Amino acid sequence: MAAIDDFLREWHSPSDYIEAHTSGSTGAPKRIRLLKHDMLVSARATNRRFGISTSSVLALPLSIDYIAGKMMCVRAIEAGCTLLEMPVSNHIFVDRHVDLLAVVPSQVDSLLAQSDAHSLVGNLIVGGAPLDAVRAEALRCRGFRTYSTYGMTETCSHVALADISDPDAPFVAMPGISFELDSRSCLVVIAPEFSFRRLVTNDIVDLHDSHTFHWLGRADNVINSGGIKIPAEQLEHDLAPYINVPFYVVGCKDSRWGEVPVIVFEGSPDDAQAIIDTLRDVIDHRRCPRKAFAVKTLPRTPNGKLLRNPPHLTP
Repeated sequence: MAAIDDFLREWHSPSDYIEAHTSGSTGAPKRIRLLKHDMLVSARATNRRFGISTSSVLALPLSIDYIAGKMMCVRAIEAGCTLLEMPVSNHIFVDRHVDLLAVVPSQVDSLLAQSDAHSLVGNLIVGGAPLDAVRAEALRCRGFRTYSTYGMTETCSHVALADISDPDAPFVAMPGISFELDSRSCLVVIAPEFSFRRLVTNDIVDLHDSHTFHWLGRADNVINSGGIKIPAEQLEHDLAPYINVPFYVVGCKDSRWGEVPVIVFEGSPDDAQAIIDTLRDVIDHRRCPRKAFAVKTLPRTPNGKLLRNPPHLTP
């Protein structure tokens, strides 16, 4: 409980802000200051969305150093409910009913391995890194009520949720939040109750209306191949059913096309050509990666998100 006690002392201090770490997925990890007012606004929205009250139980298997862990504490404080601290580990075990459990994708496997976890967890939110299709399908089949989150440290956790009971479900705005696009087709978060009011992101989305969108990828990860713009994350989603090892897609300079998509995967160089041969049969040739590069281990953030730190690539 030492970490939570330290947070509570900071929370109840006279300061009007809390210090938090960014994950480092889009740059070097850094410490930022978050207003307690904004954290309370976010906590109230989540509590309202999931019906959290004084009788509820929230479970925390996440590090208190990062925003997801801090916000579970704030939600419990705001609701006056029970916060159940769990070991910060990929191997978590639920032995009582909890109304809201927040995890990262790497912790999902231990929940799936527990035969009765789906009946003990009222609502499961998964963030920190994208939830892959295999885990999402397993959670659906087991009957977990699961939501993928969209948000960042700067927004004090999630500002939108996607219900994975529908594989094609969009992200839906949290109470008090709306969205628009900037000139790059990147998402702009409109949040009148927060101090920032309006936050321009670097995320390219398909915006359906002011409250729903599908996430396509980050603007700095778009590959411009012969004038065709390919969001790397969207291509990764399409390739995932055919590649059974961790991987990501990046752009590689090409004298003819400007850039071409290539794969960096965790495994043996002996598997590279087989991966490309498989993809040529199932992916449009304009989007199909030209080469695959093997590395022993792909670097990850503490939340398990793959870091795009490719080796020197030649087309």
